[in-house]
Amino acid sequence: MYCFRKITDDLYWVGGNDRRLERFENIFPIPNGVTYNSYLLLDEKTVLFDTVDTAIGRQFLENIETVLDGRPLNYLVINHMEPDHCSLIEDLLLRHPDMQIIGNAKTFPMIDQFYGMDLEGKKIIVKEGETFSCGKHTLHFIMASMVHWPEVMMTYDDTDKVLFSADAFGTFGSLGGTIFNDEVDFDRDWLDEMRRYYTNIVGKYGAQVQNVLKKVSPLDIKYICALHGPIWRSNLEYILEKHDIWSKYEPEVQGVMIAYASMYGNTENAVDVLAVKLADAGVKNIVMHDISGTHVSHLIADTFKYSHLVLASPTYNAGIYPVMANYLEDMKALNIQNRTVAVLGNGSWAPMSAKLIEAKISEMKNMTLLTENCTIKSALKAEQLDVLDELAGKLAEEVLGKSE
Repeated sequence: MYCFRKITDDLYWVGGNDRRLERFENIFPIPNGVTYNSYLLLDEKTVLFDTVDTAIGRQFLENIETVLDGRPLNYLVINHMEPDHCSLIEDLLLRHPDMQIIGNAKTFPMIDQFYGMDLEGKKIIVKEGETFSCGKHTLHFIMASMVHWPEVMMTYDDTDKVLFSADAFGTFGSLGGTIFNDEVDFDRDWLDEMRRYYTNIVGKYGAQVQNVLKKVSPLDIKYICALHGPIWRSNLEYILEKHDIWSKYEPEVQGVMIAYASMYGNTENAVDVLAVKLADAGVKNIVMHDISGTHVSHLIADTFKYSHLVLASPTYNAGIYPVMANYLEDMKALNIQNRTVAVLGNGSWAPMSAKLIEAKISEMKNMTLLTENCTIKSALKAEQLDVLDELAGKLAEEVLGKSE
């Protein structure tokens, strides 16, 4: 049975939810599933903005045909060629053989790479700044290359002031009938997942996001229709500001994220003691992660969120504990920068982890190290508390000083 909602007088949400998918891109755990958004405009000519994943294909096609109510589908705008947004192109062409496809010069080679369809006579290739009229609505095309694929574009409808933003401004999580941002408690239920989505999917491309934010800033936007998550129709400044902060690699919170690995509990005990000392010094925003049991996507999200990091790890095979090494590789790959980092190492006979982790941090952009080979040996002893006192003091001074 069809399931859709009206956005404006002639624009409809015709997407759906996949609550059975356990890992987005087969990497990121999504316990609340994900939405695949698609939007259908009923003007003098009908226009569909993107399709969905095959997982919800039957629902999607029923939605389309019900909203069309016997009308043909004239145009399909492809803002993003990732398969979770374009896998129903051929199904639509079977039902609407006269449908024209609107994309940019990088769109159509990708269609051929994925699907090998013969689109002779069906292509409308658009460029930056070009417009397309489908009746009373005029569509403007904005190239958004590498946010987060090279062919990405956005489409702006200057009649209803709608920005179809592709994957930008999206989030993990499935919708439950309430598809608009002002119908949900966004900070409580969605912000963490939006941050995790942005930082892990788009985080590497901050410069490109900044470029797109500059392109859309002059536009009068009333709605932001992303391909995942809620539709924004109020408080748009909030979501734009969040993405501005994340894409500049600026912290949202002056506080401390402690990420530790511990084989037998000794490194964990050391960071517990450190956390207490930080709290006694007045630091309130502290979050701790045992990285052996925390998916790296959550670590990356909090790395973007917090201003100061404590990385604690034992030595393992004369190197960095494997899960910490993986986390550091993700930090570098996703372009983490502008953070202050303290490292606490551990080892029983040849402690090397602090020195090696600090070397990895030094390879990243604009990172400030508060430590130099700060190490405990095996279990924390009373005579080593001075080391943690000094470290807690440095961190508290940094955090509290910048919070004022």
